[in-house]
Amino acid sequence: MQGHHRKYLLQTFGCQMNVHDSEIIAGILEKEGYVPARDPEEADLILFNTCCVRENPERKVYGRVGDLKRLKEKKPDLIIGICGCMVQQEGELEKIKEQLPHVDLVFGTHNIHRLPELLHQVEAGIKHAYEVWDEEREERDGLVEGLPVKREGDLKAWVTIMYGCDNFCSYCIVPYVRGRERSRPFEEIIAEVTELGREGYKEVTLLGQNVNAYGKGLPEKVDFADLLAALDRIPGIERIRYTTSHPRDFSSKLIKTIAASRKVCEHFHLPLQAGSDKILRKMNRGYTSRRYLDLVAEIREHVPGSSITTDLIVGFPGETEEDFQATLDMIRKVEFDSAFTFIYSPRRGTAAARMPDQVPEDEKRDRIYRLIEVQNEISLRKNEALKGRVVEVLVEGESETNPALLQGRTRTNKLVLFAGDRDALYGKLVDVRVTEPQTWVLKGELASGGEPV
Repeated sequence: MQGHHRKYLLQTFGCQMNVHDSEIIAGILEKEGYVPARDPEEADLILFNTCCVRENPERKVYGRVGDLKRLKEKKPDLIIGICGCMVQQEGELEKIKEQLPHVDLVFGTHNIHRLPELLHQVEAGIKHAYEVWDEEREERDGLVEGLPVKREGDLKAWVTIMYGCDNFCSYCIVPYVRGRERSRPFEEIIAEVTELGREGYKEVTLLGQNVNAYGKGLPEKVDFADLLAALDRIPGIERIRYTTSHPRDFSSKLIKTIAASRKVCEHFHLPLQAGSDKILRKMNRGYTSRRYLDLVAEIREHVPGSSITTDLIVGFPGETEEDFQATLDMIRKVEFDSAFTFIYSPRRGTAAARMPDQVPEDEKRDRIYRLIEVQNEISLRKNEALKGRVVEVLVEGESETNPALLQGRTRTNKLVLFAGDRDALYGKLVDVRVTEPQTWVLKGELASGGEPV
């Protein structure tokens, strides 16, 4: 069978960085003549782009790849591959070799651009093509420049602005699997977003493990605020988002730049992780609860009406009930619009995994339930305050849960469902009056007038 007839199935785990990496991988594969498959049975290549931030996605990968052993026996020419963050962990490649010997192809986060050569090796009959670079390889910085990208949609686009992380939070494996911080050249980002505007994309999300550190290592003296100010002037693009921000590096200059911009959305995702200063120190987060509250107050002063969301971890080593109550206290003080909540999961190779006083699993579960209950009450109250208000929504298409409705997001990143003509409204900015606010979604109706909030 010739290459242009072969089919691939790509499954992605993890964060937005992984999703965008998969867009690049899909672009490479289609340039090589592959086309998407509908299911594993018709695929000639099945590739898993993996995450290792938490234990559950890693278990899923091993389970799903293990289940493919029978299909591989039935289809010996089937190529099975694993890539991404998981394989960058120390000892992971040996584990794959031992537990998943039917895997043909393995590569990491630093050598995606090597996929065609590795694939050609497997297609030529080499039993295993395994190549995982460590972060010291100089060629890694050519990761995406010049590589094809098959974007998931035609309305919203991911744009990587930097790679890696230098924060070394004690619970996090990312610096070990993504490498140290490297910023993409300023003009390359401007050129990519300008082209997206020409192609009709309405929204871009800037990606980095810590976008606030943008500018590190570049010859010119620019920072993230300078980049946002430049992107705000690009024609065609209506909305600019970014993820993720570290509270420690969120400057007053950045807040004022966002306040003065037209296109940068009024949504601030600021991972708190814990409310106890003792736990924040153990996490190596670099800020106190007081500093975090001051940052929130500054944002709300300069960008009124903005939404603030967060990440929270319960059950970190040494967390007492008093520490947990400090987190609940912070939730009540800040009043987050929503929160991603996690039970602490030890990751091999991190400092926290070696810490004493690991919290029992039943205590972790009890705390996560209590935390979610408090946050859900706040989320519902915040959304109920929008009843009767008119919000600006970028129409993304049919609702994923109810095809009879359209869905879109506000500038503050709240999901809105409403009735309307998909063909007439897709990709448009429309005003929607909120009629039925719920905990995780706003239901509404197209408004005939009114100012967006």
